Amino acid sequence: MDEDVTGEKPSRSEAKRRAILNAATEVFLKSGYLGTNMDEIAALSGVSKQTVYKHFSSKEALFVEIVSSMTNTAGDLVHNDIAAAETEAVLADFLIDYAYRQLSVVLTPRLMQLRRLVIGEVPRFPDLARVLYERGPLRAMRSLAATFEILAQRGFLTIGEPMLAAQHFNWLVMSEPLNRTMLMGDDAIPADDELRRTARDGVRVFLAAYGKGK
Repeated sequence: MDEDVTGEKPSRSEAKRRAILNAATEVFLKSGYLGTNMDEIAALSGVSKQTVYKHFSSKEALFVEIVSSMTNTAGDLVHNDIAAAETEAVLADFLIDYAYRQLSVVLTPRLMQLRRLVIGEVPRFPDLARVLYERGPLRAMRSLAATFEILAQRGFLTIGEPMLAAQHFNWLVMSEPLNRTMLMGDDAIPADDELRRTARDGVRVFLAAYGKGK
């Protein structure tokens, strides 16, 4: 049995809950909300249908949990353990590393499938679209805005409105590859070298607008 982040083995109940979530994630991403049924999730997770309902009261509750969990996990991968550049000499490298991390985390088949699925279900689950936005793009821009404030205080950037600068950075880096992948499918996900090039180019344009003395 796998250990959790504390190094302790999960309880039997928690192990079943994880199995249900893992199975449900695969089914929802493959079949969509309407095409998913709890019998298939139960069979794939190796538990009874009653056990599924014991952990999640409804298909809707399970769907909400999956969207929240996947979005939070992706956000943590991008934003955790990020410390603002300490010197101007490493500023560009710091921003490029951040941009590349954001691109490589977001532009994955599972997250792209999740985005398409949630967008398709906006009329049914409008709050889920809000969750995806707030814990995804908005969290990224708020985190960047806070970092940009620090960098401006250190004299490395010239920024009047940190949130606006964060929006500019986000879309300089994310817009083209994200839109392409959303519309053209997983085969359009850029290769690693293209992600790195996109990160470098986006940062170069950003610094041309917001670099020291601009």
